[in-house]
Amino acid sequence: MTTVTKLNNKERQKCEVWTRVMGYHRPVSEFNKGKKSEHIERLHFKEKQA
Repeated sequence: MTTVTKLNNKERQKCEVWTRVMGYHRPVSEFNKGKKSEHIERLHFKEKQA
């Protein structure tokens, strides 16, 4: 059985998201406004287990 721990906002920390752009990895936080907008519009998928 899995236990779920609830955290309040003071206990949380920022999670840095990285993505692959033009053949290399970059943190999304360093994107300009246009690239951030493109990233939000991307479709993400989850591959089914074999």
